[in-house]
Amino acid sequence: MQKKYIAHVKKQKDGSWEMPHLLKEHLSNTGKRAKLLADKFKSGSWGEAAGYAHDVGKGRLEWQKYLKSKSGFSYDEEAHLENQSGRLHHAIHGAKLVEKEYGKSFGRLLSYIIAGHHSGLADWSSAQGAGNSSLNSRLNSQLCIDDIDKDIVENIKEIKPSNPPWQFAAGLDLSLWIRMIYSTVVDADFLDTEEYMDIEQASARGGYASLPKLQVNFNNYIGKLESNAADSPTNRIRRQVREKCIEKGKAEQGIYSLAVPTGGGKTLSSLAFALEHGMKHNLDRIIYVIPYTSIIEQNANVLRSALGDEQVIEHHSNIGVDEETKKSRLAAENWDAPIIVTTSVQFYESLFAAKSSRCRKLHNIARSVVILDEAQLVPVEYLLPILETMQLLVDRYGVSFVISTATQPTLQKRKINEETFNGLNRVEDIMGEGLDDLYRNLKRVRVSLPSDLHTSESWDDIASSLIEHDQVLCVVSDRKSCRDLHALLPEDTYHLSALMCGQHRSDVIKKIKNELALNNTVRVISTQLVEAGVDIDFPVVYRALAGLDSIAQAAGRCNREGRLPFGELKVFVAPHKPPVGFLRKTTGVTMALLSEKPADPLARELFEKYFSELYMKAVSLDSKDITSLLTPDWVECGVNFRTAAERFKLIDDSNQKTVIVRYGDNEVLINTLITRGPERWLMRKLQRYTVNVYLHEFNQLLLEGAVEEVSPHVFVLKSKENYSSITGLIIGQNELEPEDYII
Repeated sequence: MQKKYIAHVKKQKDGSWEMPHLLKEHLSNTGKRAKLLADKFKSGSWGEAAGYAHDVGKGRLEWQKYLKSKSGFSYDEEAHLENQSGRLHHAIHGAKLVEKEYGKSFGRLLSYIIAGHHSGLADWSSAQGAGNSSLNSRLNSQLCIDDIDKDIVENIKEIKPSNPPWQFAAGLDLSLWIRMIYSTVVDADFLDTEEYMDIEQASARGGYASLPKLQVNFNNYIGKLESNAADSPTNRIRRQVREKCIEKGKAEQGIYSLAVPTGGGKTLSSLAFALEHGMKHNLDRIIYVIPYTSIIEQNANVLRSALGDEQVIEHHSNIGVDEETKKSRLAAENWDAPIIVTTSVQFYESLFAAKSSRCRKLHNIARSVVILDEAQLVPVEYLLPILETMQLLVDRYGVSFVISTATQPTLQKRKINEETFNGLNRVEDIMGEGLDDLYRNLKRVRVSLPSDLHTSESWDDIASSLIEHDQVLCVVSDRKSCRDLHALLPEDTYHLSALMCGQHRSDVIKKIKNELALNNTVRVISTQLVEAGVDIDFPVVYRALAGLDSIAQAAGRCNREGRLPFGELKVFVAPHKPPVGFLRKTTGVTMALLSEKPADPLARELFEKYFSELYMKAVSLDSKDITSLLTPDWVECGVNFRTAAERFKLIDDSNQKTVIVRYGDNEVLINTLITRGPERWLMRKLQRYTVNVYLHEFNQLLLEGAVEEVSPHVFVLKSKENYSSITGLIIGQNELEPEDYII
């Protein structure tokens, strides 16, 4: 490259221009970085080619004039007049060049990556509504690539990649591989640009401990924990589980299940497995995937205690600005840290994402141990694409999974009612033959079922039963039921539901734990948000009839620490049916199973039948046709990345609005929002004070004048009068559930 083409420019603090970031250096460095990252899955030459080619469209005189004119680096009257029309694109030129030089069979695979390194992976055709933004349309537009610097073109020819690292199978194999290489290029581009634009920020990255060092920290922590722990049956069982996990961690990579009843110490035991497994196979990191933000803080704190505060990076919407350091915020961008704690939403949606920011971290999933906590909560309507992607991550990318749950879903490939369930190839139990003994030894709860599963009780009768207990938790299936039942209990009864903001719920859970520790009277009415892993322990728990997995999770809040011979779990039929959709389906399956043959709803053997019935009764295990959208048309290598990403939403927020509520001492934050607007740091702080409401509820609040739009699409509760310190956001007394609108 003879000419001094420029990739980026910046000013120094005194206003003078820094030496420009030369294009030849940026292309070479990005290619080398991407190669190193893609080598983890035998695709280094592809990462290098895509990384080098990503910005070759800047190697044109027209684009160089544009850069200098737009930035003010140098002023050219002619260029200024030419470029007043707006942005001049560069990525699509590189995509077209690789297709020309490598041919369609190789070039097309890379063209998705190069064309989308800023804007995201595109759909191939306009059939899904992409229009002119489809890759096909853009590649076939009137693009001139003959003016790209000849030295660049020669370099592109020289680094043509070898054949792909494996023969692609039908389904998601090719599209996942393209997305993985895309991830290496996006990350490499960000990192190389950052080194030029902000060397201080670049130097703040990395510096974490290795997994061997973390294992030393873990062993020291466990040693202290055991020396201070009572020699109780529960603690002996937890130690046995942990030792079994360490032993199994030495086995080959694959998919493992850790089916341990609640209270069996799954968090530390799964960590013991992951550290041993990572050491054995020289893996890079451990990723914890947790279903709800409400329990991430609790689990992350356990990991920090065992490994060290600096080594655990949380990546989720509820992480507060005060809890972040610059180092941790940077690590969350690309998951470049040894321990990542994230949500199911973040993990699964990233695997099917198209945006560069969401995909950037994907290559760091390769060569890791992924622990799926409470894995029974994998959404049924996306089950098949998720399972196929999990299997590909194991087969192609050096990932091992631990499916950790007290109620093990049956995710293996098998026949169900003569039909094939296309699940995982092989799942190995960590506990092996000792699993039945483990469940027997950890049985701490007796369950009583209603004599008639089809006859409901009144809230008044249920309230009368609850009042008889000094310490009792009652779990219901919807917010309205929670509020209605709570209103019938004494004033000091606690309430937990999603109508309370995250900070409010955390405060209440902390109070509940303190009261239980003091052995005071504690009664709690909650929705199912308390079930998945919230570490509370009641002698008596009531649960509205629901899915077997929900009943088992409720049992996990009962006699959790084994202080009693047995706790009591009382299942009742609520006067209000569970919400339409998944919760009602799971309840129906449970009723059918228990009516057919009365059994202990916590019996392990019942769960295989339960999940099998649930999967077969689902309308679809790929309801949004994700697999179809991401399976390539082999003639054109057409893949609909963007449409698949738009459809893969674990939380459908199209029928919801977010409201910032007035709770605690957040008035200062809200006033800052009103006066200064939605700055990033501020919105992160306010995330802890948001409540999601259905559209009909939001419209009701608008009609009442209870909310105001303080910035485009940012809504704030006007007064504290509309927010109860007990039950959260107050919506009209005649509140209806969404199902009440279905005719």
